[in-house]
Amino acid sequence: MNALLSPQPPTFNLQCETSRVPPLLSSKASLADSLMTRRPKIRNEPDHQAKVVDKFAASQFTMASRKRKADDNTDEMSVSPMNSPRTASRQLARPSKKVRGGGDVTGRPLSLPRLLETLDNSQLRAVLQTICERHPDIGREVVTSAPRPSVASALQVIGEYQSKLQAAVPFGQSSSDYTYFRVKQPLVALIDAISDFTPQFLPPVEQQTTVSLQYLDEATKIIHALPDWESQQYQHHKDGAYDEISNAWALVITEAAKRGGGFLLHQGGWDQKLAKHNQQSGGKLGQAMNAMAAQVPWTANSGNAPSGSSLSDPNSILNQIINGTYGSPVRVGPW
Repeated sequence: MNALLSPQPPTFNLQCETSRVPPLLSSKASLADSLMTRRPKIRNEPDHQAKVVDKFAASQFTMASRKRKADDNTDEMSVSPMNSPRTASRQLARPSKKVRGGGDVTGRPLSLPRLLETLDNSQLRAVLQTICERHPDIGREVVTSAPRPSVASALQVIGEYQSKLQAAVPFGQSSSDYTYFRVKQPLVALIDAISDFTPQFLPPVEQQTTVSLQYLDEATKIIHALPDWESQQYQHHKDGAYDEISNAWALVITEAAKRGGGFLLHQGGWDQKLAKHNQQSGGKLGQAMNAMAAQVPWTANSGNAPSGSSLSDPNSILNQIINGTYGSPVRVGPW
């Protein structure tokens, strides 16, 4: 029994080859084979020790492969971009630049469209008027081709002259002579403008009576606003304007009386407006009032109507036509 059971524990002779870990190989397969061939050889080793060695070899292989990938990436980034293949450069087509006048830069006048853009209304009118005066044929063509002025456009031009007159009036107390000579030029210009525009709105040039009366009404209001002077030498400008506008009223009233007996004058209240203008002017529109009384007597208002006027008679033919009762059957007998 003593010979069979030795007091010494059994020993195993392990022959392990110790060697250094081989350097990393360039190929993953070579590295795996190297690790598997050079791992420690254990005689009579249990199975779990062999598994530990296999796991160690696999971990070394994984670490080596990761390091190899990092080295490859570093090498790729370290390569200079100048050494990389370059794509063929492509020339971009640029739009051709338009050259005016070549390389010579000299002074030259503006073209006609650009020159006209720099002129204001007054300068343009002056140039056109000069050309028309030098060439009468062009002037006649302009007159026939231009549209007719409306009442609003004519009054706008006259209003500009009126504004210049008001701006020329001196401030404070001034003598009559000083004030007259200050406003004489814009005063004459305003009266001339009214005198020039008035025939444009009279028959036979203007066929519509309402348009003529509208212009005369506004023009008479502007004449009322002209300054009054103590000296007749200065007052003759305003008196002459009243005479011209009164003749214009008389002409329009005469033509209106020929068209439907002048009903338009009564329906539009022009007889009353004329009477008011005559009163405001101090009776200087007498010729127009005489035309109203002679041509259309039934339109005269109270104070200017002749005796026996039928305007206030409800049974007159005029009032029957206006009220729509003219020609109605008349009852006969007591019933």
